[in-house]
Amino acid sequence: MNDISSRGYVKQEVLVSTDWVDNNLKNENIRIVESNEDPLLYPSGHIPGAVQIDWTTDLNDQLIRDYLQKGGFEKLLRKNGIGKDTTVIFYGDKNNWWACYAFWVFQLFGFTNARVMDGGRLKWEKEGRVLTKDVPTYKESDYIAPERDDGTVRAFRDEVLNHVKAGLPLVDVRSPQEFSGERLHMPEYPNEGALRGGHIPGALNVPWATAINPEDGTFKNAEELKDIYENKQHLQSKDDIIAYCRIGERSSHTWFVLTYLLGYKNVKNYDGSWTEWGNLVGVPIEK
Repeated sequence: MNDISSRGYVKQEVLVSTDWVDNNLKNENIRIVESNEDPLLYPSGHIPGAVQIDWTTDLNDQLIRDYLQKGGFEKLLRKNGIGKDTTVIFYGDKNNWWACYAFWVFQLFGFTNARVMDGGRLKWEKEGRVLTKDVPTYKESDYIAPERDDGTVRAFRDEVLNHVKAGLPLVDVRSPQEFSGERLHMPEYPNEGALRGGHIPGALNVPWATAINPEDGTFKNAEELKDIYENKQHLQSKDDIIAYCRIGERSSHTWFVLTYLLGYKNVKNYDGSWTEWGNLVGVPIEK
């Protein structure tokens, strides 16, 4: 089941293989984007021609907790030579969780001509493919962005509260220790601000990494994913689902899996996640 087309995904075109990327390094109509948790990885070596989009400095507003507005997104894409007809290929560390996060932010602006390289940095490196330290420059594009639309793929706290009251499914993609309230943060990470531990009432705990093959970072096939989310957790493709984690990065990975690989129609990412919920006064929490 190594070939993407044989895995049974609903929207298989959203994934490209390392072979495909290697064969398209000179293709002027694509732009390879590396997005990592570790900002030192890109300068240490990256796929030839790839640009770096950093989740903290490039995608987030530097004053308020929010993403770029229209003007900032236009500037980001223009400086990286990305036009409306450019196919953007995301990849990164942590089995592509930050690549999926960047992909998700692009969807807030309706940038659908986007793909994810299956396996990310891990697979590219394990296959011994070429890395370079050369930072490319591209002619500035004339990209014009639409206004950001948060309504389709992003959930806010009031919507989550209503979701809980209605008994609709939520997927908590954090570690079991975070879900139970034993920990306030990921193992081996510092506490980043939540005052209370636990999970949103009624949430299912499906850690994000259960969707990938740990040996090479590729996504599991559709039957394996259905077993995880449908057979074991009883989710259905017609469900109205909200996914969350700590700040929305791990849950964007699960959002990607449910939306594209399994073809779920109504999945949103609650990027406020536990950093917000665990600090709100008076909201319900379970342990």
